[in-house]
Amino acid sequence: MIEEKINRNVFEVVDLREADDKADWINRSAVERLEAIEFMRKVMFGHDRVSERLQRVLEITELKKN
Repeated sequence: MIEEKINRNVFEVVDLREADDKADWINRSAVERLEAIEFMRKVMFGHDRVSERLQRVLEITELKKN
């Protein structure tokens, strides 16, 4: 499992046209890839899924008969 800690002391500038992360991700298992996606989601949106959800809106309309 991926450790959920970010080392904020490291800074690296990479030219995205020259970066080759694809081979690294292809060599990882499907579980490792899903864990990485979940980790990135938690970093971006936090751990609290319930209070940060988008509000659901329901609108009822009547169908016009032609």
